[in-house]
Parts: sequence; C-alpha cells; structure tokens
Amino acid sequence: MSRYDYLVVGAGLFGAVFAQQAKEKGYSVLVVEKRPHIAGNVYTENVEGITVHKYGAHIFHTNDQEVWEYVNRFASFNDFVNRPIANYQGELYSLPFNMYTFEKMWGVSDPEQARQKIREQIEHEGITTPENLEQQAISLVGRDVYEKLVKGYTEKQWGRPCCELPGFIIKRLPLRFTYDNNYFNAVYQGIPKSGYTRMVENMLEGIEVRLGVDYLAHKQELEGLADRVIYTGPIDAYYDYCYGPLSYRSVRFEEQLLDMESYQGNAVVNYTDSQTPWTRIIEHKFFTHGLDEQGKALPRTVISKEYSSEWHPGEEPYYPINDQKNSQLLQKYQALAQNQTRVWFGGRLGQYKYYDMDTVIASALAMSRALCKERI
Repeated sequence: MSRYDYLVVGAGLFGAVFAQQAKEKGYSVLVVEKRPHIAGNVYTENVEGITVHKYGAHIFHTNDQEVWEYVNRFASFNDFVNRPIANYQGELYSLPFNMYTFEKMWGVSDPEQARQKIREQIEHEGITTPENLEQQAISLVGRDVYEKLVKGYTEKQWGRPCCELPGFIIKRLPLRFTYDNNYFNAVYQGIPKSGYTRMVENMLEGIEVRLGVDYLAHKQELEGLADRVIYTGPIDAYYDYCYGPLSYRSVRFEEQLLDMESYQGNAVVNYTDSQTPWTRIIEHKFFTHGLDEQGKALPRTVISKEYSSEWHPGEEPYYPINDQKNSQLLQKYQALAQNQTRVWFGGRLGQYKYYDMDTVIASALAMSRALCKERI
C-alpha cells in the first residue's frame, strides 16, 4: 500500500490549503473527505448559470495581504461588496448600522443627531454592568436598534431569549455615523468568479483526494497510510465523545429556483423580527451582479432561506457555542490532543472555533510553515 507523508482529513478550506502547501514543499499527501464533494461549507454549484452557495453565503474579505495574494493564485475574484438589508416586519433597514439606518429609523440626517439619540437611549436604560446579551446590546446601541435589528435575529440564531444568552457573544456592535453600508471593513473583498469549488479544485490539483470516505470509521487503516495526520473534523468526535459532545448551532437551507428575474433585488436580506421563521434569504445571482461567467444577464434566480436550529449528533455542525460549559469541555479535549504525537487538529471543527475564511486560511498557512520544512 502507498505511504504518504501527510493524511489530511477534510477537503474544506483548511485541509485544501494545508495539502497544497505540503505538496508544494515536496511532501506526498492524501486527502480524504466524508462528503461526496470537496470544498466543505464553501462548496458551490452551478444551477442554470447561477453560482449557488450550497451551505450559505460566503463572501471573502480580508485585510491580510498574504492571504489575499494566496487565494488569487487559485481564483480570479470579482468586486462584490456586501451591502445587506434588514427586513423588520416589512420595514427595510441598511446594515451595518449606519446613517441610512438611522435616517430610516428616526428621520435624522445629521450624524450628531443620531449620536445624541443613541446616547439618550443608553442613558435612559441605566445599564452599568450588563448581565446578559440583551443588556450588553442595549448598552451599546440603545433600545430602538436592539428591538428592531438585534433581538429577533439573535434569538432565532441561537434558539434562546437574549436575556438568557451571555453578553460576551456580542462584544461590540459597530455604529457608523456615515453613509457607508459596506458591511465588511476590509481592504480586500470579493467572490471567486468561477465559484469556490473551482478555487479549491485548483488548490488540490495533483493531490490524491478520496471522497465519501468516513475517516473515523476507518481510522486505524487510514492512519497507517501516513506519517502524520491533519484532522479537520470535530475534535470531540475524534475522541468518540468520551467527555460528551460539544454544542453547536446548525442551519437548514431551503433552496428554490424561481422563474423570475429577481426575487428581492439584493444578495442578502436578514429577517430581524421573531415572527419570520427564517433568519435570512440569499439571492445567489447577485453575488455575481446578476451575470453568468460569460457576463450575460441571468433570466431566472435561485434563493435560499436559512433556518437556524439546535444541533444534534449526526447533523452538520455550523456555529460553535463558546459558552463557559463548552469552553471547559473543549479544554479537556485539547488536553488529549496535546498528547498526540502525529495528529494535528485544525479548522473550524478541529479547533472548535468560528473562523472567517481568511483566518482559516491564515491558520492553515501557519500550520504548514510550522510542520512542512522546504524539501530540496
């Protein structure tokens, strides 16, 4: 049987970046992936010329020039800028919170008037030491913004009342007293013109990839093929949940192909009231300005409604719940991981950490530098 220098478990961003870097430095690599496709949660599919983000919207943004230059080796990016809209019971507001938001909410056009309105509301609440997420949010943005644009969305996202959620989930809520509705304050931003799947394919070019392989079900056999293992699956699953499962929030997607030119006129619309069951609707064609790869207008559209839900073992985990209970549980698993001599844990699931795409890539690059010395 073939032997490899590295077995990479998972063909998502972390695994693909590490595998590419290891191969580039002269190491032999085998990648195994449980799903029937590569690219993990950034996986995209072409549906009637529309690049559809099958596991939710992924908009690349970064201030890290090294990461930006790295991804541009494998994909050409467009100039998409994320300007989401919030729908609160039919009222539409600009996100992130900026002067367009405040003008719609209070009829103010002067930044100082908006500042004063928020200061008055914060002072009226008199919260000095926030004890939960609700108090934390109100102490940052006031009652009006919280009630219309934070409360309902957050409670749907986490499945719990804001007054029962820890305040540290919202460390800060940025307020912009300008007419700037660019959601990400990043130097570099965009989406691969040919989709993320093509980008990951290019990263994995020349590397053996086996799809539909459940690593945990064949751990002993697979680990015998390589000297070192880079594991990007759930850290608690690797240890057979010996201390109990870590908690996540999951997401369900309801996708529709519609025979119309446009459904909502924007790529991302968040539904911030508690009555609407979904958290947001994505209209995928607007990530590419309504055009296909040849620059032609797309006559139909695809939307995805996202529903947040409690995660159960066997389902796809999305968002780690980094509360005190799970942080203590994670420390136990990390203590076990530190005793591993040939297995390294990486990525969102392996490190039980929410990552933006640029930070997961930076993390994979850093691990590859530490483990893969240049071979001549």
